[in-house]
Amino acid sequence: MPHTASRHLAEGPRVGIRHFTYADGDEFTARARESKNLHHPWLFPPDSTAAYTAYAGRLIEDPTKAGFLVCELDGGGIAGFININNIVQGGFLSGALGYGAFAHAAGRGLMREGLDLVVRYAFGPMRLHRLEINVQPGNAASIALARACGFHLEGFSPRMLYIDGAWRDHQRWAITAETVTSG
Repeated sequence: MPHTASRHLAEGPRVGIRHFTYADGDEFTARARESKNLHHPWLFPPDSTAAYTAYAGRLIEDPTKAGFLVCELDGGGIAGFININNIVQGGFLSGALGYGAFAHAAGRGLMREGLDLVVRYAFGPMRLHRLEINVQPGNAASIALARACGFHLEGFSPRMLYIDGAWRDHQRWAITAETVTSG
Protein backbone atom coordinates (compact mmCIF):
# COMPACT_ATOMS: atom_id res chain seq x y z
CA MET A 1 0.00 0.00 0.00
CA PRO A 2 1.54 3.37 -1.00
CA HIS A 3 2.24 5.80 1.79
CA THR A 4 0.51 9.15 1.71
CA ALA A 5 2.24 12.49 1.42
CA SER A 6 0.94 13.46 4.86
CA ARG A 7 3.49 11.04 6.33
CA HIS A 8 6.41 12.89 4.72
CA LEU A 9 8.70 14.99 6.88
CA ALA A 10 9.61 17.07 3.83
CA GLU A 11 8.85 17.03 0.12
CA GLY A 12 10.50 18.12 -3.08
CA PRO A 13 9.08 18.11 -6.60
CA ARG A 14 9.38 14.32 -7.03
CA VAL A 15 10.16 12.74 -3.66
CA GLY A 16 9.33 12.97 0.00
CA ILE A 17 11.28 11.72 2.98
CA ARG A 18 9.85 9.86 5.93
CA HIS A 19 11.10 7.68 8.74
CA PHE A 20 11.41 3.91 8.46
CA THR A 21 8.57 1.77 9.79
CA TYR A 22 8.45 -1.96 10.41
CA ALA A 23 5.65 -2.14 7.80
CA ASP A 24 8.14 -1.15 5.07
CA GLY A 25 10.01 -4.45 5.38
CA ASP A 26 8.52 -6.32 2.42
CA GLU A 27 9.05 -3.49 -0.09
CA PHE A 28 12.48 -2.54 1.29
CA THR A 29 13.86 -6.09 1.23
CA ALA A 30 12.46 -6.77 -2.26
CA ARG A 31 14.15 -3.58 -3.53
CA ALA A 32 17.39 -4.54 -1.76
CA ARG A 33 17.39 -7.97 -3.44
CA GLU A 34 16.73 -6.35 -6.85
CA SER A 35 19.63 -3.94 -6.26
CA LYS A 36 22.41 -6.33 -5.16
CA ASN A 37 24.48 -5.71 -8.30
CA LEU A 38 24.15 -1.94 -7.91
CA HIS A 39 25.17 -1.99 -4.24
CA HIS A 40 28.03 -4.52 -4.32
CA PRO A 41 30.74 -3.99 -3.09
CA TRP A 42 29.80 -0.70 -1.42
CA LEU A 43 26.93 -1.56 0.88
CA PHE A 44 24.70 -4.40 1.98
CA PRO A 45 21.20 -3.29 2.96
CA PRO A 46 19.02 -5.90 4.68
CA ASP A 47 17.37 -8.27 2.21
CA SER A 48 15.45 -10.57 4.56
CA THR A 49 12.58 -9.94 6.96
CA ALA A 50 14.65 -10.72 10.05
CA ALA A 51 17.55 -8.53 8.92
CA TYR A 52 15.21 -5.65 8.06
CA THR A 53 13.41 -5.87 11.40
CA ALA A 54 16.72 -5.62 13.29
CA TYR A 55 17.98 -2.82 11.01
CA ALA A 56 14.78 -0.76 11.21
CA GLY A 57 14.63 -1.32 14.96
CA ARG A 58 18.04 0.28 15.41
CA LEU A 59 17.00 3.26 13.28
CA ILE A 60 13.67 3.66 15.05
CA GLU A 61 14.78 3.10 18.64
CA ASP A 62 18.38 4.37 18.89
CA PRO A 63 18.57 8.14 19.49
CA THR A 64 22.03 8.24 17.88
CA LYS A 65 20.50 7.20 14.54
CA ALA A 66 17.83 8.57 12.22
CA GLY A 67 16.67 6.68 9.15
CA PHE A 68 14.86 8.20 6.19
CA LEU A 69 13.18 6.54 3.26
CA VAL A 70 13.21 8.47 -0.01
CA CYS A 71 9.77 7.86 -1.51
CA GLU A 72 8.49 8.85 -4.93
CA LEU A 73 5.52 11.19 -4.70
CA ASP A 74 4.02 9.52 -7.76
CA GLY A 75 2.92 6.21 -6.25
CA GLY A 76 4.81 6.34 -2.94
CA GLY A 77 7.36 3.64 -3.79
CA ILE A 78 10.68 3.57 -1.96
CA ALA A 79 13.45 4.93 -4.21
CA GLY A 80 16.24 4.69 -1.64
CA PHE A 81 17.29 5.33 1.93
CA ILE A 82 19.45 7.80 3.83
CA ASN A 83 20.57 7.24 7.39
CA ILE A 84 22.22 9.59 9.83
CA ASN A 85 24.40 7.51 12.15
CA ASN A 86 26.58 8.38 15.11
CA ILE A 87 24.55 11.46 15.99
CA VAL A 88 26.36 13.43 18.67
CA GLN A 89 24.70 16.28 20.56
CA GLY A 90 26.35 18.93 22.74
CA GLY A 91 29.18 20.94 21.24
CA PHE A 92 29.53 18.67 18.20
CA LEU A 93 25.93 18.47 16.82
CA SER A 94 27.06 16.12 14.08
CA GLY A 95 26.12 12.93 12.29
CA ALA A 96 27.51 10.56 9.64
CA LEU A 97 25.40 9.88 6.55
CA GLY A 98 25.01 6.61 4.73
CA TYR A 99 22.73 6.11 1.74
CA GLY A 100 21.72 3.93 -1.13
CA ALA A 101 19.46 4.16 -4.15
CA PHE A 102 17.48 1.17 -5.31
CA ALA A 103 18.12 -0.05 -8.86
CA HIS A 104 14.79 1.10 -10.30
CA ALA A 105 15.51 4.67 -9.11
CA ALA A 106 19.26 4.90 -9.83
CA GLY A 107 20.35 7.66 -12.18
CA ARG A 108 17.03 9.53 -12.05
CA GLY A 109 18.04 12.32 -9.64
CA LEU A 110 15.69 11.09 -6.93
CA MET A 111 18.45 10.51 -4.39
CA ARG A 112 19.88 13.97 -4.97
CA GLU A 113 16.48 15.46 -4.21
CA GLY A 114 16.13 13.15 -1.19
CA LEU A 115 19.60 13.96 0.16
CA ASP A 116 18.92 17.69 -0.17
CA LEU A 117 15.72 17.17 1.86
CA VAL A 118 17.52 15.16 4.55
CA VAL A 119 20.29 17.76 4.84
CA ARG A 120 17.74 20.55 5.29
CA TYR A 121 15.81 18.43 7.81
CA ALA A 122 19.00 17.62 9.74
CA PHE A 123 20.00 21.29 9.91
CA GLY A 124 16.43 22.40 10.65
CA PRO A 125 14.23 20.31 12.96
CA MET A 126 17.09 18.04 14.10
CA ARG A 127 19.28 21.07 14.88
CA LEU A 128 22.51 19.44 13.74
CA HIS A 129 25.46 21.56 12.66
CA ARG A 130 27.59 19.18 10.59
CA LEU A 131 27.05 16.11 8.42
CA GLU A 132 29.77 13.83 7.09
CA ILE A 133 29.74 11.20 4.35
CA ASN A 134 32.47 8.57 4.25
CA VAL A 135 32.83 7.11 0.74
CA GLN A 136 35.12 4.49 -0.73
CA PRO A 137 37.25 6.23 -3.40
CA GLY A 138 36.04 3.92 -6.18
CA ASN A 139 32.36 4.65 -5.57
CA ALA A 140 31.98 7.30 -8.27
CA ALA A 141 28.18 7.53 -8.04
CA SER A 142 28.24 8.18 -4.29
CA ILE A 143 31.00 10.77 -4.62
CA ALA A 144 29.06 12.51 -7.40
CA LEU A 145 25.97 12.63 -5.18
CA ALA A 146 27.90 14.10 -2.25
CA ARG A 147 29.49 16.74 -4.49
CA ALA A 148 26.16 17.59 -6.19
CA CYS A 149 24.54 18.19 -2.79
CA GLY A 150 27.23 20.65 -1.70
CA PHE A 151 29.47 18.40 0.41
CA HIS A 152 33.18 19.23 0.32
CA LEU A 153 36.08 16.79 0.35
CA GLU A 154 37.87 17.14 3.67
CA GLY A 155 40.26 14.25 3.75
CA PHE A 156 41.21 10.65 3.29
CA SER A 157 41.08 7.90 5.90
CA PRO A 158 43.06 4.75 5.07
CA ARG A 159 41.56 1.44 6.16
CA MET A 160 38.68 3.25 7.90
CA LEU A 161 35.78 0.78 7.78
CA TYR A 162 35.53 -3.00 7.62
CA ILE A 163 33.31 -3.77 4.61
CA ASP A 164 32.90 -6.97 2.61
CA GLY A 165 35.74 -8.78 4.37
CA ALA A 166 38.43 -6.07 4.32
CA TRP A 167 39.37 -2.72 5.83
CA ARG A 168 38.48 -0.10 3.20
CA ASP A 169 39.89 3.35 2.54
CA HIS A 170 37.38 6.22 2.57
CA GLN A 171 37.18 9.82 1.51
CA ARG A 172 35.54 12.17 4.03
CA TRP A 173 33.00 14.62 2.61
CA ALA A 174 31.25 17.14 4.87
CA ILE A 175 28.81 20.01 4.95
CA THR A 176 27.81 22.42 7.73
CA ALA A 177 24.63 24.31 8.42
CA GLU A 178 26.33 27.60 7.50
CA THR A 179 27.22 26.23 4.07
CA VAL A 180 23.58 25.38 3.37
CA THR A 181 22.10 28.60 4.73
CA SER A 182 24.69 30.89 3.09
CA GLY A 183 25.17 28.93 -0.12
